[in-house]
This record gives sequence, C-alpha cells and structure tokens, in this order.
Amino acid sequence: MLMYKYTIAKQLASKRVITGRGEEVGKLIDVLVNELTGDVEYLLDEIDSQSKLVKSLNLNTGDRIIKIPYAAVSAVSDVFIVDEKQITAEAEE
Repeated sequence: MLMYKYTIAKQLASKRVITGRGEEVGKLIDVLVNELTGDVEYLLDEIDSQSKLVKSLNLNTGDRIIKIPYAAVSAVSDVFIVDEKQITAEAEE
C-alpha cells in the first residue's frame, strides 16, 4: 500500500498547471492536505514568472510559490487544469 501511494505522489511531482484557456501558471511542487479529512485543499505551485497570467497577479518579486485552492482544479491528466478566476495572489508563506 505504501509503495502505491509513493508511486502516485511521484507521478504528480512537477506536473504543469495551466488554465482552461491553456495559459501556463507553473508546475506543481506539493499539495496541502487536511489532516482530519484527508481532502486535498491546495496545490502549491512554483510559478512561471514569464506567464502573462502570473504577471497579472502582481506578486512580489520574491514570491515563487502560490497556493491554488483545489476547488479550482477542473481536470487532471498530463497537466492540472485550473479555473483562472479562482487563482489569487495568495503566496505561500
């Protein structure tokens, strides 16, 4: 069972995160899970600083990682597809 979980986690590492319109947001580096329910709450995303969408968020130059609510995820395959309206400039602290 542990090997199965490790395999899934390894497959998620570094997946690209894009919007439904195909705009690059960045790449997945981690997920935040609610310890009580086991539900994924946020994706931690290393931003693509060249992305037009990311530039529009007006992040501080030091912010490289943002939290994206898991509710924003509309599909997962080779990439995570997220609703850009739910992406905010909430940087991970």
